[in-house]
Amino acid sequence: MKEERTRVHQLALSMLKGIGPVNARNLVAYCGGVDALFSDRSIRKKLELVPGIGPRHLATILDRGVLKAAEKEWNLVQRNGVRMVFYLDPDYPYRLRQAPDAPVVLFADGKASLDPARAVAIVGTRAPTEQGKHLCEELVEGLADSGATIISGLAYGIDIIAHRTALRVGLPTIAVVAHGLDRVYPGEHRATAREMVRSNGAVASELPHGSPFAPGNFPARNRIIAGLCDCTIVVESGPKGGSLITAEIANGYDREVMAFPGRPSDPRSEGCNRLVQRDQAYLVTDARDVLDRMDWLPKTGRRKATQMPLFSDLLPDEQVLVDILREHGRTDIDELCLKSRMPQGKAASLLLNMEFNGVVRALPGKCYALNGPGGRP
Repeated sequence: MKEERTRVHQLALSMLKGIGPVNARNLVAYCGGVDALFSDRSIRKKLELVPGIGPRHLATILDRGVLKAAEKEWNLVQRNGVRMVFYLDPDYPYRLRQAPDAPVVLFADGKASLDPARAVAIVGTRAPTEQGKHLCEELVEGLADSGATIISGLAYGIDIIAHRTALRVGLPTIAVVAHGLDRVYPGEHRATAREMVRSNGAVASELPHGSPFAPGNFPARNRIIAGLCDCTIVVESGPKGGSLITAEIANGYDREVMAFPGRPSDPRSEGCNRLVQRDQAYLVTDARDVLDRMDWLPKTGRRKATQMPLFSDLLPDEQVLVDILREHGRTDIDELCLKSRMPQGKAASLLLNMEFNGVVRALPGKCYALNGPGGRP
């Protein structure tokens, strides 16, 4: 059957060792389709012209063993009732399609749509504080009326709290995992994964059945989480970790990134504070901030900017930025740095402090405007 043969070829493309999603797309483009790549006997000459494909990769592509592995995987997909979408399929997630390194193939077990009207990634530390746990629960609860799908990685800490809270409040939730769909890591979260699949959620992966848990799979998994979502929210994070990688990728995809601030002395908030300080994330304190930022609030429910009667007790450098915003209205951070002749790190730190104090507000596109008199949007 032609359709089945094409599915096997799509799987074989995704299973080629050392090729990667970008080169895989180049192969399909140069060869005129995925079927030609594995069926055309004269394909070798075309493959030699594909950028990034050398002799070693050529041998991998021509190895017939990959087709046998792909046939085995296709049988498992059918037997287990797993959804499989290829990057050229019309039902491939449209948000993910916009990412240049999106997976060639994505598998999903469960009913949740991979193309929901609204999708929010919630990530953070695996060892949250009690405050962080509470913030995560309140965040998901506050998003309940929006109908947003909650996406995370099924890991310890913030991930699993986000999934379980979504299940409790009736929101769809998708776990993107770093292994095949025939297993669950960590094992303690198996019951939650099953509940997600049984209800309105799903578990998704780009890896075929039998793929083990491996630390090297997590950065690749994180790009899928970022790519599936409208925005990524970091609840708590140390100075390093997967949640910061996800935030960096989301910024690279030009998606909204948000973070909850924490105490400067708390190492589990260091990552979040740094994201905000460097203007890599929008500061949020609750779900309403998220809904407002994403323009998901009903028109009657929007927050009005805090009106300050006077700007007093400003530092001299803060006053310089305020004067620029008063004269020019909404201004992006690059223009503020240019006009004030300040390094971006210094300007971002001053703006963060003034945002805390209600003097300025951050706007989409890394822009700022005054909250008080003379603050034109």
